[in-house]
Amino acid sequence: MATTTRTGTSDVLVRTTAFLFGVGGVAAALLSLDVVRMQGARGLPLLTLALLAVATSPVLLLVGPRIPTRGIAATVLVGALALTVGTMFSPTLTLAMTSAAIAMLVAIESMLFLRRLDAWVLVTVAGVGQVVPLLVVHHVPPLVCAAYAVLWTGVARAVGVLARYASTAGVDALTGLADRRAWDAALEQAIDRRGRRGQPLSLALVDIDHFKLVNDERGHAAGDDLLRATADAWRTLDVPGMVLGRRGGDEFAVLLPGRTGAEAHALADRLCAAAPAPASCGVAEHVEGETVTEVLRRTDTALYAAKAAGRGRTVLSERRRHGLVDDLVRGLDAGEVHVELQPIIELGSHRAVAVEALARWDHPDLGRVPPLEFVAVAEDGGIIDRLGATVLRLACADAHALQEAWGRRVSLGVNVSGRELVGQDYAARVLAALDAADWPTTQFVLEVTESVVEASDPAALRALATLRASGVRVAIDDFGTGYSSLSRLDELPADFLKLDRQFLTSLPTSTRRTGMVRALLDLCAELGMHVVAEGVETAEQAAMLEELGCHSAQGYHYERPLPVAALAATRWATGGTVPA
Repeated sequence: MATTTRTGTSDVLVRTTAFLFGVGGVAAALLSLDVVRMQGARGLPLLTLALLAVATSPVLLLVGPRIPTRGIAATVLVGALALTVGTMFSPTLTLAMTSAAIAMLVAIESMLFLRRLDAWVLVTVAGVGQVVPLLVVHHVPPLVCAAYAVLWTGVARAVGVLARYASTAGVDALTGLADRRAWDAALEQAIDRRGRRGQPLSLALVDIDHFKLVNDERGHAAGDDLLRATADAWRTLDVPGMVLGRRGGDEFAVLLPGRTGAEAHALADRLCAAAPAPASCGVAEHVEGETVTEVLRRTDTALYAAKAAGRGRTVLSERRRHGLVDDLVRGLDAGEVHVELQPIIELGSHRAVAVEALARWDHPDLGRVPPLEFVAVAEDGGIIDRLGATVLRLACADAHALQEAWGRRVSLGVNVSGRELVGQDYAARVLAALDAADWPTTQFVLEVTESVVEASDPAALRALATLRASGVRVAIDDFGTGYSSLSRLDELPADFLKLDRQFLTSLPTSTRRTGMVRALLDLCAELGMHVVAEGVETAEQAAMLEELGCHSAQGYHYERPLPVAALAATRWATGGTVPA
């Protein structure tokens, strides 16, 4: 049967096949040596076949990950035919019966890893290939041959049942692909192997474009059919090593061990072309030292870039750690770095009460560089403090302009890099910058990612405590993407919790997810923290958040990030109305 959590050839399939070839070959070689000892040259042909099987084992380990699943099936078929030849020309009945018993390995291998039809074809070929020589050449009684056939069939059936039972763990019930937990575990294992083997590793996140319209106009059953059809279409692309998963909603994940970013980009284009509906894709190649969270966040940024560029395309995130440092320094001098503001909507009043400032860099040759990329460049190039100071100054200036245009107070949120936060005198520098910009500390929100707070660096915690004592409020950004316990919420030095968009993906369709969000909102209310839901993209998500009592929200459903002049002229200037 086919494994449901991947397409292509997995490491476990390759290792198991190599192991079985090695074990079967060594066993056959020992038996053949005994025949050579007793009967001389009559045992040499069988010894040759056995040694070939042993030699096949390391070859599979070396080249196996590049062989499609059908290629492994063909290798197993060759092994079954070799055993048939061995049984047919065995000089003794004992050796022939032993060769037939070794053929049991073919049944085990086939039922564990291959598609059910392919597996039973191989089991049948192996069984017939053993029974016929036993009956015709070695004149084994028919009832004994029948017993062997029953044994082969019974073992194959039992292994098949166990394999199907095991394969349901970590499988998405709708598509049959790896679920979020299983795929993330595969990514962790792949990163670990990459560190040991030094091979490239890439991944991709794929969203079906305008999937919500399918659900709204044709019903959720049609949406489910589209998700299943997408998974089925991708299974036909027999890409060695590829691990397919569904992370929730219409978001699919693709793991591509052994592939560079450029190779993964080309494969992602194939996936999107094979999908039954247009799709957007973000691709990233893992960089040495990156955690699972970091590379996933970078891939997600590339996916958002693909959507923002018009959808129906693939964007590759490249970490040009060194080549762009000089360009970024020049860009800061030339004013290429600017900010865009995204409004944060208070759900009770339906008013824009705050904005988040998002850094942007328009490179003269490369175009818009993703923030995750140029922030990494700034960190590695030692200019993160300068970048942060520039963004803060520009954000305060734009916030002043927005307040003047709207005629009311607006809070301003600015993100901080973890490396910047632990820098010397960070809190003092922020307070000095706010004073120079004449921006009130009580209207300033510093946004810190959950992973930075989890690290509990003393310098970072001291800086946050100093800022909060001066009136600055702190928001924990991307909450839910890390691994912190809810029990730590009362320890977080924060006034706001920004709920990551991953919580919202299945909110309208999952009662469990709805219960989780409701419980989190109640807990934060008890702790005196406001929750801001990020990445709200649909009216259905917005309505449920309001019904659950969420304080604030932001996302494309309300407004995408805009330059200050454009935002000042939107409907939010007069209080705004939440779109239907």
